[in-house]
Amino acid sequence: MKEKTTPIQSEQLHFIISGGGTGGHIFPALSIANAIKERWSEAAILFVGAEDRMEMERVPAAGYEIVGLPVAGLVRKNLLKNIPVAFKLYKSLRRARKIVKTFKPNVVIGVGGYASAPVLRAASSQGIPTLLQEQNSYAGVTNKLLGKKASTICVAYEGMEKFFPKDRIVLTGNPCRKDLETTPQKVDEGYRFFNFDPDKKTILMVGGSLGARTLNDSIVSSFDDIKEENVQILWQCGKYYYDEMKELETAGKIPPNVKLCDFVSRMDLAYSIADLVISRAGAGSISEFSLLGKPVILVPSPNVAEDHQTQNALALVNKNAAILIPDKSAKEELFTTALALVKDADKLDKLSANILKHAQLNSADRIVDEIEKLVNIKNR
Repeated sequence: MKEKTTPIQSEQLHFIISGGGTGGHIFPALSIANAIKERWSEAAILFVGAEDRMEMERVPAAGYEIVGLPVAGLVRKNLLKNIPVAFKLYKSLRRARKIVKTFKPNVVIGVGGYASAPVLRAASSQGIPTLLQEQNSYAGVTNKLLGKKASTICVAYEGMEKFFPKDRIVLTGNPCRKDLETTPQKVDEGYRFFNFDPDKKTILMVGGSLGARTLNDSIVSSFDDIKEENVQILWQCGKYYYDEMKELETAGKIPPNVKLCDFVSRMDLAYSIADLVISRAGAGSISEFSLLGKPVILVPSPNVAEDHQTQNALALVNKNAAILIPDKSAKEELFTTALALVKDADKLDKLSANILKHAQLNSADRIVDEIEKLVNIKNR
């Protein structure tokens, strides 16, 4: 006989969501929070992030409370600089224990990033169930350690038992922004919004909100080739590089079929009109491309822990679901490849069909299903 549980009232539920540092961590965290609110409208949610990272702005802007920890990442190239890092970690552990003890969460959810480790460790030590959301196909050192004590580990890729206990792994996919859905109306609106020609192929190049030097250098070195092609390119260069790239535009060096912007505010419209996407290989971005069936050229960042972006990209490339250009080869090869590929309708169709096979639908709701199981276990 199935064991009965007493229904939990939403006003009784408290959740901590911890992590951040990049949009790739923050967007899934907010998606999970929104899905929790849809299921339990009166539940209390507290975010815990790193004091000097972007979550301290993005989370309050989304309507949630956040507190910061002084935690920082290890400096791998200069071990002496890790002395203050160790002190910050000690302070963060103490503060995390106090936050968990005071807030009394039913479940603590970690999404990766500097703040996840102290908070999940504090929760585990106090007997509170923890759920770890691993976005990448290659788990980093911190998440591998946290996974040893996590109650549930939600993953986006198969084969993650090489990093985590198999009996606690659940394949859910990565939560994505719900507003990205493509419709015929959005396609029409997208061409109008960006003032693009519906009869021309469109390449979207994004390097994240901050930008990617390699991608920017690659397009600049290919201006002569691009201006001869019957294509149009939407180029998000990132806020770090916008002033520098704007100078090229002012000097008349950017071809007329390239539209420069620092940040694409309507990414749903940009995706809607993109025949081909060029991007880094962050897990969140790959999840979006998969859900939308977008052909993509991935240029993994070499500046990430354990080179996990290359592993993310290879998970698709090995199934003919994406094209990979190494960072060191991008300046010479990226736009030669992109300009040829965007004219190859058969290849685009095959990439689109194959990447769609990797899509994980309703990921945030599936993660909340796992959270609900932990809530019920704790309250039996």
